[in-house]
Amino acid sequence: MTKQTFIKGAMILLAAGIINRLLGFVPRIVLPRIIGAEGVGLYQLSFPFLTVMLTIITGGIPLAVAKWIAEADSQGDSARVKYIFRAAMGLVVTLGVVMTGAMLLFAPWITTHVLPDTRVYQTFLAMTPILLISGISAVYRGYFQGKQNMVPSAISQITETILRIIASLAFAYVLLPLGLEWAAAGAMLGVVVGEVGGLAVIMWKYYREKHRGKKAMAAQSPDPSKKRVPVLRRLLSLSIPVTGSRMVGSLSYLLESIFTARSLAAAGIATGIATAQYGALQGMVIPLVLLPTALTYSLAVSLVPSLSEAAARGDRALIHKRLHQSMRLALVSGAPFVVVMALFAEPLCRMLYNHAEIAPMLQLIAPVGIFIYLQAPLQAALQALDKPGTALMNTLIGAVVKLFLIVQLASDPEYGIYGALIAINVNIVLVTVLHGISVLRFIGFHMKLFDFVKVGAAMVVMGAAARFTMNQQPLSVEWINLILACTASVILYLLLMIWMKIIDRYDVARIPLLGRWFK
Repeated sequence: MTKQTFIKGAMILLAAGIINRLLGFVPRIVLPRIIGAEGVGLYQLSFPFLTVMLTIITGGIPLAVAKWIAEADSQGDSARVKYIFRAAMGLVVTLGVVMTGAMLLFAPWITTHVLPDTRVYQTFLAMTPILLISGISAVYRGYFQGKQNMVPSAISQITETILRIIASLAFAYVLLPLGLEWAAAGAMLGVVVGEVGGLAVIMWKYYREKHRGKKAMAAQSPDPSKKRVPVLRRLLSLSIPVTGSRMVGSLSYLLESIFTARSLAAAGIATGIATAQYGALQGMVIPLVLLPTALTYSLAVSLVPSLSEAAARGDRALIHKRLHQSMRLALVSGAPFVVVMALFAEPLCRMLYNHAEIAPMLQLIAPVGIFIYLQAPLQAALQALDKPGTALMNTLIGAVVKLFLIVQLASDPEYGIYGALIAINVNIVLVTVLHGISVLRFIGFHMKLFDFVKVGAAMVVMGAAARFTMNQQPLSVEWINLILACTASVILYLLLMIWMKIIDRYDVARIPLLGRWFK
């Protein structure tokens, strides 16, 4: 099996993430044109509940698998790797079957009494197969991540995205004549098709690798009864706190959708309009802000096994080095997106979604994007360093503050949906700051303040250049002018980063394929 370095593994996942995010914008752009903002709202309202269920099944188990397999693999214990995988798979399949049955049984009650719009019933039923499929996929991905081989996960994600796009749009279009709720359910069925395709790919990669390593595994297989109990106990010892931390976030997401709908109703906004506003926020605005998290996700996934291995050796210097690499990459790569979204929110929302009226929401959340991009590496560091309880507490504090602010602000007619957006912004900033303080307290790591000053100055210059270029209107077509302004300003930003020595040729040299030209 091919084992990659931390940077190379992160870059492989980054490449897959960028492809997925770019492809993922196809349904984000086309779906609102097929089923409208209200249909997108029905589609989005099911996701918070699905996220809660998936968190119970997969919340901390894949991360625990990656962490323990990385440790066992570094010690050459192939037999223990096998038992870790089997224990995790058995646990996930059991939970998946139970949760799927519970969702099908209680679907009428949940969609009537828990979710804010009863029309989500069909979508809710359509999404139930995702639980078991996604849970099994997560264990396979955790296995390959623990082996520090990110290629199977990357290929699986790309396959899943392509199939999901094709199936979601096709099913939504075909079922639209039956009603908006059926069109939303069709879009969700497309997600199921994508999950099946992604699982098939990663299973094929696993059994191919397993066949190659069968002899080595057999050579050191001890008594199974001596392995399974401690492996399961260790898996649960890390996965339960991590699941708890993610459960807080997932429940917060579910309660956010419920509280937002109820608060908007209290502000005098009709159910259909409230559903459309929530769909615009969660289905259009936030996905645009999360586009750069393709990088932060790849960094976080690669960071866990890398830091776990360094921590097992007591290599504090390597821990600091990896964290610094992750945080710097997240900051430098996320900053240009913040500038573009803040400056060009109106043309972006008009060109992408044909909904220019949602531009103020994008402008309000764009500056907070920097905190979103820094949050993932910090949380991954806490989990890799056996501090998932701290991450849980930080997430819980942020969730309580967010839900309180939603109730207070979104129910005020003066704020409406913008009150919910303000609450989300406060939550993002608060959790990121708390994670940063925790990492500083545990291992003494912190970003250099001057790095933030340099990036901030480069953002100002980039923004001025982008605005100047756009105002000149060098070409007659607006979208080409927008691309030209963004491209020119990003090139200027990167040159400034190199000039201020935030980026050097050694950073570029670590990038697969491209890097060989800079060595």
